[in-house]
Amino acid sequence: QVQLVESGGGLVQAGGSLRLSCVASVSRFSIKAMGWYRQAHGKQRELVAGITSGGRTNYADSVKGRFTISRDNAKNTVYLQMNSLKPEDTAVYYCNEVPGVWAYWGQGTQVTVSS
Repeated sequence: QVQLVESGGGLVQAGGSLRLSCVASVSRFSIKAMGWYRQAHGKQRELVAGITSGGRTNYADSVKGRFTISRDNAKNTVYLQMNSLKPEDTAVYYCNEVPGVWAYWGQGTQVTVSS
């Protein structure tokens, strides 16, 4: 059974940093494109950062220059380093393949940025 477990969220002041982790029990993880998504209250879930099997990355314009996605294939783990956080980054953050697989959505991790 596939499981994606996110961790690392919390409450932080604007300008602060957090590092999210996602351990994925996905077969052949190393060849999968993975991403971090977020869903703010009352809004649709959006992809904020993606990373290919080869390590190429892409970011939503709203986080470009502030967030960095990385992966450790030996640990089946994807990371999201978030710097210069803003109140508008407040959301539940999820990891999943890119594109997202409906059955893989986990509980996510809450990130709250206070002003």
